[in-house]
Amino acid sequence: MCGIAGKIYFNNQEVEGSELLLMSKKIEHRGPDDEGIYISKDRKAGLVNRRLAIIDLSSKGHQPMQFKGRYWITFNGEIYNYQIEKEKLEKGGYKFNSKSDTEIILALYDKYGERCLKHLRGMFAFAIYDERENTLFLARDRIGKKPLKYFLDGSVFIFASELKAILTQKEIYKSLDWFAIHNYLTYGFVPSPNTGFSGIKKLEPGHYLTLDIKSKKIKNNRYWFPDFSEKLQLSEKEWCDKILEVLEESTRLRMIADVPIGAFLSGGVDSSGVVATMSALSVKPIKTFTIVFEEEKYNEKKYANRIAKMYKTDHHELLAQPESIDELLPNLTYQYEEPYADSSAVITYMVSKLAREYVTVILNGDGGDENFTGYDRFDRLNRDVFLDKFQRILRPAGIPLTSILSQTGVPLFKRAYKFLQKSRLPLSDRFVTYNCYFTNDDKKLIYSDYFNDLTKNVNSYEIVSNKFEKSKTSDPRDDALYSDMTSYLPDDLLTKVDIASMSVSLEARSPFLDHNIIELACKIPFNLKLKNGEHKYILKKALEKIVPKENLYRQKLGFSIPLDKWFTGKLNKYAESVLLNKNALTRKLFNQNEIRRMLKSHTEKTDFGSKLWLLLTLELWFKNFFD
Repeated sequence: MCGIAGKIYFNNQEVEGSELLLMSKKIEHRGPDDEGIYISKDRKAGLVNRRLAIIDLSSKGHQPMQFKGRYWITFNGEIYNYQIEKEKLEKGGYKFNSKSDTEIILALYDKYGERCLKHLRGMFAFAIYDERENTLFLARDRIGKKPLKYFLDGSVFIFASELKAILTQKEIYKSLDWFAIHNYLTYGFVPSPNTGFSGIKKLEPGHYLTLDIKSKKIKNNRYWFPDFSEKLQLSEKEWCDKILEVLEESTRLRMIADVPIGAFLSGGVDSSGVVATMSALSVKPIKTFTIVFEEEKYNEKKYANRIAKMYKTDHHELLAQPESIDELLPNLTYQYEEPYADSSAVITYMVSKLAREYVTVILNGDGGDENFTGYDRFDRLNRDVFLDKFQRILRPAGIPLTSILSQTGVPLFKRAYKFLQKSRLPLSDRFVTYNCYFTNDDKKLIYSDYFNDLTKNVNSYEIVSNKFEKSKTSDPRDDALYSDMTSYLPDDLLTKVDIASMSVSLEARSPFLDHNIIELACKIPFNLKLKNGEHKYILKKALEKIVPKENLYRQKLGFSIPLDKWFTGKLNKYAESVLLNKNALTRKLFNQNEIRRMLKSHTEKTDFGSKLWLLLTLELWFKNFFD
């Protein structure tokens, strides 16, 4: 696991070592074990690598790595099938100088070119410079576990694992992307390929870039996507057997390391399944790590303890409390470097910091919800898909009738009127509103006149609408799964874990995000994922053999912090001091009276916690990067 960066000049300028060192320093936390810099003979290309040594701890794993006197690579990630590919390559005459997976990527690229990506099983972001052809090849893994960001203009191409490194370069003028901020208010993250900074982009998951340095031509190509179009008709038992088989293989591959490993354990379905599988594959007790809360409705302690006791893990806990949030948040918003509102980043950082005291690699349950419909919003989607068949009949008479009846004040009639009104929206728009921070109507209230006018022609819902169209499935529920898999998962959840873990030099691996598991899950009929109101039905059935039913069939708590309670105390006062400060940089974007109203009227029952958190982290992001 590493941090990578690089710079390519198209004009008569030359890459300086001092420029590369600036980028290296900004991503030092991603690779504290080693630093490497390469500058091409013509000084038009430079590569940077910061190494966190996981496999082949010797100096032979040093990067940037050369191959055949022609190729140079800087690589971030892990290739779990590298030993299998190495054997094939050796039979074809290839010879290797190290035991690292990095050298295998170079050999595969030498043999297959761009098609090398089909041979890689793992998480990765890398760049290969070809001295002979004067080209650069950059790629990101299928699902977006590892980040890759870049800047391009007529004179220079700059890339890095984190845009903080890109911002160190003299060619970069920091400028806000206002429409990215507008989208952030809906989703709580900046959807790819944007970042919040004008001109700096994210390479999307399952994509690669080819750059011809002489002609300045750049091509962006997609090499993989989750395909829901083909369903397999198997019995429940056959599905259960297949799920357990691929989970075991995926977990075993992710336990390969030359350093200590452990696992995050919430006691939920996914993390319990991973820990149970790891325990069966290990002769030593697995080290497990859990965040606990004083607030009982958020506390998963007893569920995690049940798994820890059952599998005799070496278990560690950390109590999450709100007292230090005002000290932690400014640093955390800097680490996340883009506008980012997922409050569970706080506890992900806390548990990562705890785990790093004991291990260098951590396994987690990320991807279980996206593969097997673990979210409540799919209940609403299921309902709307079913009722859409009848709403064309119901709406003409139903809307006027419920409008009149709603005036009586009866809650049932109000809900019926609201539901029928909302049913006019496209299904993709409704799916956005199930889980967004600010709806389009909410934005009109919170935005200042200036920001309303600036963004009036940009509909953030179209991002999900476009995903629904691109999925090319026959079931709108699979459209929604595709949308989550290609946007919410990489831009929110995987970003959360990557930044939190790598900020403390911890490598996180996700068995459920092996592309073999994803491709298998895509072939499972939706009605086996959500059946009779049971989320992740077929996954739970499969895990019954290794996880107690009390853990599988309990109410889902979700991995989050108690904002509803925390915003009734010290956090509320801190947010007020930041958001309503006369020097707040977001003042011209938002209606201060509306923010004041939310702060004043927030209670555990009238909960504005997530909205206030989004606004608070945005202001802190502004202060970190534009103050």
